[in-house]
Amino acid sequence: MVKTKNSNKARLARHKRVRGKISGTPEIPRLNVFRSRKNISAQIIDDTTGKTLAAASSTEKEFGATTGNMEEAKKVGLLIAERAKAKKIENVVFDRGGYIYHGRVKELAEGAREGGLKF
Repeated sequence: MVKTKNSNKARLARHKRVRGKISGTPEIPRLNVFRSRKNISAQIIDDTTGKTLAAASSTEKEFGATTGNMEEAKKVGLLIAERAKAKKIENVVFDRGGYIYHGRVKELAEGAREGGLKF
């Protein structure tokens, strides 16, 4: 019997391995990305206190009907950068969440950089 690979289980293992190496501090918080089939979201997290400092998602009302495309991911990146700037956050550590740095994850990162975040 051939066993199929559980891709989400493999992603969670990669995410756990990376999280052992990076963490967010009050000075330089962590920018975490979560990607589903239709939506993408980002959070800026201070791991010392376990608090979310800013968040943005493609499920918010201003995005309307979601299509799960790269333009939408870039808009989420720009939105998270804008909300981070409002809280005076400029430097972050990028946590891709175990996903490949490609496609929507890459567009979100580029949007955040265009918005003024440094990582």
